[in-house]
Amino acid sequence: MTKNNQTNNSADQLRAMHLRITETSPWIKRFEHLVPKAARVLDVAAGGGRHGRRFLELGASVTFIDRDISGLSDLLNSEKARVIEADLETTTTPFDSGGHLEGENFDAIIVVNYLHRPLLGVLIESLSTGGFFLYETFARGNEKFARPRNPKHLLESGELLTTVAGKLQVIAYEHGQLNVADIPGVKQRLCAVKDQYYSTGGELSTYPFA
Repeated sequence: MTKNNQTNNSADQLRAMHLRITETSPWIKRFEHLVPKAARVLDVAAGGGRHGRRFLELGASVTFIDRDISGLSDLLNSEKARVIEADLETTTTPFDSGGHLEGENFDAIIVVNYLHRPLLGVLIESLSTGGFFLYETFARGNEKFARPRNPKHLLESGELLTTVAGKLQVIAYEHGQLNVADIPGVKQRLCAVKDQYYSTGGELSTYPFA
């Protein structure tokens, strides 16, 4: 078996494991109360859509995007759900000219167990003022326990904080080994908001602790 085939098989196995999980991540549930009920939400690399589905239940309009939308087929005719099939790791992002999400902004963007660094800046820019960035994925140290082990798919220490510095107000951040989680391992988790302060120079807002 070639190295490329081994990589593809590992990715497929990891995706299959993710699709079997239907419960909302505790991190997302912890901060879901901050997102307005009628928000426009983007579920990135949605898989089976477990997080976007939660926000649909809460009254939001949700856009699900993934390169494989087979786990989202039941949502294709849903009034408040939009399902987009797109490869997020090409040189042209869905937010670029002619893309599915060109010119769109969201009140909340959710990313769980997925990392493609070139997309991070675009996602932050696509938040509306007052929009929430809820991110959770694997970090360095996870390679000692389970997949993913490739540094390309593992956040460096403090990387999410560095990524949002000067752009978003951090509400909560964690980095460590999680033994009780959807997929146990070493993870980095962030809840941040595009506060009005950063776009207008106004006063910082405060947000309730969970």
